[in-house]
Amino acid sequence: MEETKILPNTWKTALSLLLKRLTSNPAKPARIAILGVGNQFRSDDGAGVLIARALSKCECTQDTDHLLVIEAGHAPENTTGELRRFDPDLVLIIDAADMGETPGTIQWIPAEDIDGMSASTHSLPLSMVAQYLTLEINCTVALLGIQPGSNEVGEQVSPEVLQAVHEIVEGLEALISGVNLPVQVRD
Repeated sequence: MEETKILPNTWKTALSLLLKRLTSNPAKPARIAILGVGNQFRSDDGAGVLIARALSKCECTQDTDHLLVIEAGHAPENTTGELRRFDPDLVLIIDAADMGETPGTIQWIPAEDIDGMSASTHSLPLSMVAQYLTLEINCTVALLGIQPGSNEVGEQVSPEVLQAVHEIVEGLEALISGVNLPVQVRD
């Protein structure tokens, strides 16, 4: 049998397959945490925070206890206590990441590939946060990266990155609704 390879830019497919794997045991519903990471005062770097904020308003994330959405800001390591208490099977980090692509490009980045991602606006590199979560909570960690156009000081997000934010929010709403995950939201 031939192994299926997922192309890096097929984030919906990669996340969908991972969610199917995690939700395959009806006796133990999967617990999923979504971390919106970034600095909203650094232009496109605020994309992850915008996504978490939009998801927190989505009907699909209300009244549940198996999905946690967190606006992690520029210091995602500050959420580790809450994540430990929540005990997720998957932590999906969403952040602007310099991947050398066109601004607004969205890529699925497995935990083992996070090491090479640039996150100069964060307190700790995401690779350290991902490694800690994997070891401490024993969960799967993945990154959904959005190529920024600018990380300059300012609250204006570029149109390309704003389009990517909308695409990710719509895609996650559909995936969450499709797997019927119960959700917790924290601002």
